[in-house]
Amino acid sequence: MADTEEWGKPVERKGRLTVVLALATLIAAFGSSFQYGYNVSAVNSPSQFMQQFYNTTYTERYHSPMEENVLTLLWSLSVSMFPLGGFFGSLMVAPLVNKFGRKGTLLFNNIFSIVPAIMMGVSEIAKSYEIIIVARFIVGICAGLSSNVVPMYLGEIAPKNLRGALGIVPQLFITVGILCAQVLGIRNILGNSTGWTLMLGLTGIPAAIQLLLLPFFPESPRYMLIQNGDEKKATKALQRLRGWDDVDSELLEMRQEDQSEKAEGHLSVFSLLAQRSLRWQLISIVVMMMGQQLSGVNAIYYYADIIYSSAGVRESDIQYVTVGTGAVNVFMSVIAVFIVEASGRRLLLLCGFGICCGASVLLTVALNLQETVTWMPYVSIASVIIYIIGHGMGPSPIPPVVGTEMFRQTARPAAFMVAGSVHWLSNFVVGLIFPFLERGLGPYSFIIFAVICLVTLIYIWLVVPETKEKTFLEVFQMFAKSNKVELNLGDGDLPPKGLKESPEDALKATPF
Repeated sequence: MADTEEWGKPVERKGRLTVVLALATLIAAFGSSFQYGYNVSAVNSPSQFMQQFYNTTYTERYHSPMEENVLTLLWSLSVSMFPLGGFFGSLMVAPLVNKFGRKGTLLFNNIFSIVPAIMMGVSEIAKSYEIIIVARFIVGICAGLSSNVVPMYLGEIAPKNLRGALGIVPQLFITVGILCAQVLGIRNILGNSTGWTLMLGLTGIPAAIQLLLLPFFPESPRYMLIQNGDEKKATKALQRLRGWDDVDSELLEMRQEDQSEKAEGHLSVFSLLAQRSLRWQLISIVVMMMGQQLSGVNAIYYYADIIYSSAGVRESDIQYVTVGTGAVNVFMSVIAVFIVEASGRRLLLLCGFGICCGASVLLTVALNLQETVTWMPYVSIASVIIYIIGHGMGPSPIPPVVGTEMFRQTARPAAFMVAGSVHWLSNFVVGLIFPFLERGLGPYSFIIFAVICLVTLIYIWLVVPETKEKTFLEVFQMFAKSNKVELNLGDGDLPPKGLKESPEDALKATPF
């Protein structure tokens, strides 16, 4: 794309999807985000065979069968260790990405996938269910790191006009991972008494591929310039990613951001919480992450089999219907990739949470009338599908994208550490309390999720701005009024959009 002239100065080109940028995106997402989705769903289909293994192993050790409540406890630990590991992985984000960089952290993170994959693969031979529980915690750490670092890495290597589309790719691979686990979990494939260990161990393959290929791709140029101060390497990386040599305008924007953050240095979580200039950005990402998980998406998946069963779907066919539901989720993530730059982030969030709210209310009504109205079970199925469409449109993919765009370089690691912790704690809470909610409130438990979706929608409508095609500094400027900070803009204004400017005129922002 040729440059055009404005006031005698070159206008910044719009970034394009180069081969290097596309491959870096795919390798980062496949090697990391795919595993998150895969391990969310991998233990669901073979659960009865895994529990049989637990019982058989216990009987061989202690010469008596395992009590039912002990088996329930061990199985609950096997499932819940994954989100608990995710929480601890989120706590590691800031120190690792500041020390090793974004790409370096993703490479290091493969340890937390390959090691547990081997552990789970040999658990039956070793006759140890404890290995599975520990491995689930370790692979949870992998998911906790990847769910935060991949969006950060892609958001920093992407040009601003492609940042939304590439930022959704991790969520797309999460849904593909869920779907792959659902397909492999079919009884005739690996979801059986002989194939479940292989199914659990396959999670190490994407990690091995990433470990082999990702070193050939660039580190985040923003990390190298702003945090490492290595402009030469940052320039070379940016030239490879953009496919042209003239990257001065992007380097200028990075220098401006660097100068505006000189006084801050690397922000810890505690210093982030104290930053008045970042107050509403932090509140917004916490609200969106809580809304994403507390909206009940995992409970919907948990309840789907029961809904399908009550709708008259044969027990042997439910696994195929579940795969179909997973395919709908993948399809919506693909659609989101292609429409996010045209529609913007805010519209997708508002529509997504609105659809989820309506579907939760409809599902509550349908479940209550399921026994009395013959066609109502089909409304229940439709409600689940509509909910998944809504969540796949906005609440699932968009919060990490907006989180990347709302924070500048030095604040981003600590912000993702907070956001990731909220994400995984909320995930853990839903998994822990939903069985009790369902037992106590029955179908009315989905009204709680509808209220959470509505509250999140109202907050986004009132507070969260559109960040599409904005630089990180422009987004910071948009929040300045809400945060009540003074912007010192050199000559009094930002440079005209797309124009080059000398480093001496760099943007500076000074919180009160």
